[in-house]
Formats: sequence, C-alpha cells, structure tokens
Amino acid sequence: METNYTKPKTLLSKGASNAKTAKNSLESYILYLAPHRQNSKGINLCPAASQGCAAACLYTAGRGRFSNVQQARINRTEYYLEDREGFMLQLAGELVKINNKAKKTSDLVAIRLNGTSDIDFIYQLKKYAALDVFKLDWLIFYDYTKILGKVKKYAGEGRYYLTFSRAEDNEHQIEEALSLGANVSVVFNGPAPYTYAGAPVVDGDTSDLVMCYNRSAVLALKAKGDARRDRSGFTVNTAVTI
Repeated sequence: METNYTKPKTLLSKGASNAKTAKNSLESYILYLAPHRQNSKGINLCPAASQGCAAACLYTAGRGRFSNVQQARINRTEYYLEDREGFMLQLAGELVKINNKAKKTSDLVAIRLNGTSDIDFIYQLKKYAALDVFKLDWLIFYDYTKILGKVKKYAGEGRYYLTFSRAEDNEHQIEEALSLGANVSVVFNGPAPYTYAGAPVVDGDTSDLVMCYNRSAVLALKAKGDARRDRSGFTVNTAVTI
C-alpha cells in the first residue's frame, strides 16, 4: 500500500538540535511533529490551539524556518497518522534504549514528547506499545499543553511536568491550572512583568527545564517567529511605545 511517508530512522531528536533545549542541564530529547493541521489528512494535532496560537506557532521559529526541517516533521507526522502502532512501538523502543543507556551512567535524561504538538503520548504509548513510561526510572518527561484536562489528569505525577500554555481564549483557565501546581507559560511581546495572574514570573527561556524546577509559576517566554507580529491577543503586549 502506498504511503505518504518514509519511515524515519529515529523519531526523537537530541536536545542540542533546539536552541532552548540545548541549554538544559540534563541530556534531553524532543519529538517534533508538524503542528495543527499541517498534514495530508487535515487532522489537528493541537486540538486546543487558538487562532492566535496557530498563526504564531513556533513552527516558524528557530530551525523550523527551514524547509528540510519542516519536511522531516511532516514525514514523522504522516507516519504517526498512517501507522499509529508502528510509530508508538518505534518511539517506545527509542525511550527504552535511552533509559538503558542512562542507567549505565546514572544520569537522568529529560524527554519532551510534544515539541510542536499536543498529544497524550503517555496514554498512547501504554495503549499501542504496552509501555508505562513512568517505569523508566532514568527518564523524566515534560511538555507544554493547552488542554486543561491533561493538566488535571497528570496533576501530582512527579515524573511528568506539564505547563499550561496561556492563549487569547483560555485566560480564564489560568487560575485553575496554577491551583493544580502547574506552571503557566505566557508569551510576552516586550519586557516580562514581575507577577502575572497573581503568580510570580520566571524566565521561561533560560532552559526548557525551568518548568521542572518551579511550581505554580508563570514562565515568561519571549515572542519568537511570527508571534512577534501577533495582534490576536495570543501574546501579551508589554512593549513600551513612545
């Protein structure tokens, strides 16, 4: 049967491939898919994305600007959509391999499964590959999500750090996310304030792992790529105009 993809050699990219994850204090791996509906089936891989988020997607930031990078992400996405079980089995194998290697050196490794998507991979790995990732003792997992239900589902899970992503249409959910112990990311177009929504603001661009070292804080992210031209309210404009 003809497919829209070529099976990739690996699904996870080393953290050094991303300017932010390269700053992580732990060895890191990240999974990049094509976001939103950028696939042949038009399936939304970011189901809670707002219009502003879709328009300002980080897909256009950093290495995501380059066509070869985008094509690789689209290829992985087509694989995920056409052969879910095969994709999950391959992903599970890569995670087990990374965990086994980390066990030999006694070094924790950080895994971000949603680089440019918002999928419950924790659930799907268990469903399709019979892998409970929380039994991989040398791996910690972290993600951004706009799905408050996912924050609720994994609240209190010490091995999975979720940060709720603020957008122009979910400001009303920030308080609940913070009350669950989750951090909330806010994209600022201009200087970040000291507090936001009653929570302390920390620099979320320091490294990806800032979310693992804070609880109920606002992670300030600098507008990047197309987000710098956002007028939807997805970014919070704090720029000083004269």
